[in-house]
Amino acid sequence: MKQLLVFIRKEFYHVFRDRRTLLIMFGLPIVQIILFGFALSSEVKNIRMIVADYAKDFQSQRLIEKIKTSDYFVVEQANVHYKQIEDAFKKGDIKAALIIPSNFSSDQLHLGQSPVQLITDGSDPNISKTVTNYLTSIFMDFGREFNTPSINPLFLQIQPELRMLYNEEGNGSLNFIPGVMALILMIVCTALTSVSVVKEKEMGTMEILLVSPFKPVFVLIAKAIPYLLLSLANFTLILLLTAFALDVEIRGSILLLYFESTLFIVTCLSLGLLISNITNSQQTALLISLMGMMLPTLIFTGFIMPLENMPGFFQVLSHIVPSRWYYLAVKSVMLKGLGLTYVWKETLVLTLMTIILLSLALRRFKVRL
Repeated sequence: MKQLLVFIRKEFYHVFRDRRTLLIMFGLPIVQIILFGFALSSEVKNIRMIVADYAKDFQSQRLIEKIKTSDYFVVEQANVHYKQIEDAFKKGDIKAALIIPSNFSSDQLHLGQSPVQLITDGSDPNISKTVTNYLTSIFMDFGREFNTPSINPLFLQIQPELRMLYNEEGNGSLNFIPGVMALILMIVCTALTSVSVVKEKEMGTMEILLVSPFKPVFVLIAKAIPYLLLSLANFTLILLLTAFALDVEIRGSILLLYFESTLFIVTCLSLGLLISNITNSQQTALLISLMGMMLPTLIFTGFIMPLENMPGFFQVLSHIVPSRWYYLAVKSVMLKGLGLTYVWKETLVLTLMTIILLSLALRRFKVRL
C-alpha cells in the first residue's frame, strides 16, 4: 500500500507539471462536417406525446388527426390517469401530453372556445417551447377551419392551459448543465488519461515500471486515481456554481449524483487507459480520445440537438456513447428529483461499460517492451 501511495503521488506531480494545451488534429474538421451534416437540424421532429381524448366525438378526432398529420408528433391515444401521464414523463417515454375534456365540442358550440390542457417536459425548455409553439399553431389552424358561417357565426378558439413540468420558469440553464458536466468529465478523464501510459513509453521510463515489484493493475490504478480525484473536484465546483451562481435548484439526492458521476468518471478513465495502452505516442492517443469522445459527447448526448432528429443509424450509434447515459441519469436526478429506481437502466449500462473497458485495458497492458 505504501508503494501504491508513492506511485500515486508521483502521478500527481506529472499531472500538475504538464501544462500543454490539447491539440486539435486535422481530422477533427472532417468528422465535424460528417457528423454535423447528418445530425444537426433546427427543427424538432418525432415528438412522442399522449393524447387523452375524453370527448370521443367528431371534433376531438378531427383535432387528433390534424396533430398526427403534422409530421412533428408521434401520437399515442390513451385515456390514461394523470398519475400515469406523470410516470410516463418520469421515464422519459413522452415529451408532451394533451388532455381533451369531455365537454370539448359543447364548449365550442355554446361558448366559442374549448379549453384543453397541454403538459410538456420542462427539463428541456427548448424542446418544450418548440412543442408548445407547434401545437398552438395547430390549435389556431383548427379554430379557423371550424369557424365557418355555415356552421357557427361565433369565432371559435382553443385555449390551451400550459404547464412545463420540472421547470416552471423556463430556465434554459437547466438543460445544458447536465450536458456540460458530461462534456467536462469526458474530456478531463478520457483525453488526459489517454496519455498517461503512453507518456511513460515516450519518456523511456516504462522499463522502470516493468522491472519494479509493482503489479500491472496497481500501475493502472495509480494512473487513474489522480484524475478521479480531480474530476470529482471539478464536479463539486460545477454543483456549487449551479446552485449559487445560476440559482438552479438541485431536486434529487446529492449522494446519488456523486454515485452516478463517480461511475461515469471511472468509465471514462477505463476508456482513457485502454486508449493509452493500445497507442505508442501521445499525439495518437489525444487524436483518438478527442475524435472518439469529444464530438460524440457534443452530438450524441442530446443536450445540444434532439436525438429524435437524427437518422436511425445515428440513434443506434448513440447507445455506445457513455456520456449519453450519464446525461440521462443526471438530468433525471438533478432536475426531476428522481431516485435510483428511475435511473437503474443508465446505471447498469455504465457499470457494464466500465467492466468491459477496464478488463480490456488490463488485458492490453504489455508487461514486456
